[in-house]
Amino acid sequence: MRRTIELALTILWLLLAVGMAPAAERRPFTVEDMVAMQRVGAPAVSPDGTRVAFTVTTMDLDANRGRSDLWIASVDGGGARQLTTAPESDWNPVWLGDGTLLFLSTRSGSAQVWRLDLAGGEARRVTDLPLDVETFTVGPKGALYLALRVFPDCDAPVPCTVKRLEAKKAEKASGMVFDRLFVRHWDRWEDGRRNHVFRLPLGEDGAPSGEPVDLMRGVDANCPTEPWGGVEDFAVSPDGAWLVYTAKVVEGSEVAWSTDWNLWAVPTDGSAAPRCLTGANRAWDGTPVFSPDGKTLAWLAMRRPGYESDRFRVTLMDWPSGEPRTLTEGWDRSPSELVWSPDGRFLWATADNVGNHTIFRIDATTGAVEAIVDRHSNRNPVPLPDGSLVFRQDSLVSPAELYRRAPDGTVTAITALNADRLAGLEFGEYEQFSFTGAHGDQVFGYLVRPAGFDPAKRYPLAFLIHGGPQGSFDDHFHYRWNPEVYACHGYATVMIDFHGSTGYGQAFTDAINGDWGGAPYEDLMTGLDWVLAHHPWIDGGRMAALGASFGGYMINWIQGHTGRFRALVCHDGNLDETMAYFDTEELWFPEWEHGGTPWENPEGYAKDSPLRFVRNFRTPELVVHGAKDYRVVDTQGLATFNALQRLGVPSRLLYYPDENHWVLKPQNSIQWHHVVLDWIDRWTAPAMVRRQR
Repeated sequence: MRRTIELALTILWLLLAVGMAPAAERRPFTVEDMVAMQRVGAPAVSPDGTRVAFTVTTMDLDANRGRSDLWIASVDGGGARQLTTAPESDWNPVWLGDGTLLFLSTRSGSAQVWRLDLAGGEARRVTDLPLDVETFTVGPKGALYLALRVFPDCDAPVPCTVKRLEAKKAEKASGMVFDRLFVRHWDRWEDGRRNHVFRLPLGEDGAPSGEPVDLMRGVDANCPTEPWGGVEDFAVSPDGAWLVYTAKVVEGSEVAWSTDWNLWAVPTDGSAAPRCLTGANRAWDGTPVFSPDGKTLAWLAMRRPGYESDRFRVTLMDWPSGEPRTLTEGWDRSPSELVWSPDGRFLWATADNVGNHTIFRIDATTGAVEAIVDRHSNRNPVPLPDGSLVFRQDSLVSPAELYRRAPDGTVTAITALNADRLAGLEFGEYEQFSFTGAHGDQVFGYLVRPAGFDPAKRYPLAFLIHGGPQGSFDDHFHYRWNPEVYACHGYATVMIDFHGSTGYGQAFTDAINGDWGGAPYEDLMTGLDWVLAHHPWIDGGRMAALGASFGGYMINWIQGHTGRFRALVCHDGNLDETMAYFDTEELWFPEWEHGGTPWENPEGYAKDSPLRFVRNFRTPELVVHGAKDYRVVDTQGLATFNALQRLGVPSRLLYYPDENHWVLKPQNSIQWHHVVLDWIDRWTAPAMVRRQR
């Protein structure tokens, strides 16, 4: 009840804060509104702690892509203004000690580092490299640390890579030859290049004073890691002498079934080869951060090799030659971000936490953990010398904005860029609930009431199932699966964090291993029964279930196990777990989840395959897939559609030749939502339900 009241008060505060119009003048939130929101990026605080630079991404519907610009605001709130307006994208702001900004931009035709003097004047290009700069940061002693994608066996990586790419482009034959895995990864075919970190010295005038030096020369591995790594994958010591980076250096095709990312240290002058710091741990080590005094290195470490969803523990090492020691063994959460306080007494971390994403403060000596900002989704904490904290926050009813937490705990908004877009919109009120699920455990979920809720009416239900499966449908403003889109279309909307979800302790996350069709399905059905019993205004005869990735798999599992839903939507979901192993790229995932390879443990794959229950498929189903999804390959979606059509089950296929595991282009997103809503509307309409019965 307390959480329900808090959420209701939060929604009321939001409505008042943005000056929302009276209820009679408001209209329900739509996918078009969602796409129109400005997407505020991570904060970069100025050296004097008074200003914050950040990226704002807007969707360009004519170009059918997102475009990002740089903004700046006072950390005290107010004065937010746009810094760049070039038609190309500007992102990745980094402050220099003199208060000027460096950033990445494509305005020269490729991604290069640019410089902007906030006192006035036009942006000036800093780098003019023949390769794109993937990301960068500024180290001590006036040096840039750049990520470039190069061929690792080149003696002169940059010119050699350019020469090879030009030669490949000139070839008439199109065949690709592979001798090892990966062949393709996430949404890109491999071509032999790797992300490497380079050091580029800058002169007193801010211009490069030499050629970039590959600090990973000859290393057949990626840093930043792929597919989503960034500057958090490497750190420069405060004295500028060392680079510590994360990379998975393994033999040949083992890259596809190993999770042994290690930390490596290399002198920033390139005078010695990298040395491994974490070789004793065969599991994942990442996110290195130096303490402000340079005496301690902290990072996140897993314990179990081969398992990408093991719990990350905060680990410390006296620099440069101490032994690793675990700081947070007793803390049953898995942090995803890590940053030191300016005085070195604390570490700040964020982690999933009972349906929220919380900012925690960790005592660097004792390991004691305290939740500092625990409601909604909070990310990218930047501590200030005065004890304040700048961070990014969003919720189910508000896109991300920047906030500041004062030392006394008071939280104030720094930005409100979406206030005008939110004004006049109506959202569904939401509340968190819990029930007793599989294994007698407490399981949590969210219920979103239809916008303009009338308790005298009966509403259909949209039942959303998250992916992962080690993930969470938390209090977050989703851009791909936004529950408010369904609530504002007239549906009661329910999301349940079944066994396997994150933020409820490692044992709860581990419970899905080898049991995909067991406890998670039980939680979903038990939770649905609980919701229907406690909310009689929901029409249990007019329900649709929707999910993507593992959620798409679960839709196919539901299809073979119950007829209680009137419509199903399967986005990028597996039908056959055995063949999915041979289709995918990161083999460590199915090997852990299903207890080995398909030839070692065929039953582990077969028992949880929806394929076994195809004969029971009866519910109308929409199948969605992207051609560039190399994680859950499109043959799984095509196979599902084939089966439905052959069985005579009403079905439709929505196929994107230009999308990956997600639907990212704004026009495609709008189309996706309209097709999905049309499908569930068709089968949950009262007249249709009567005809089915």
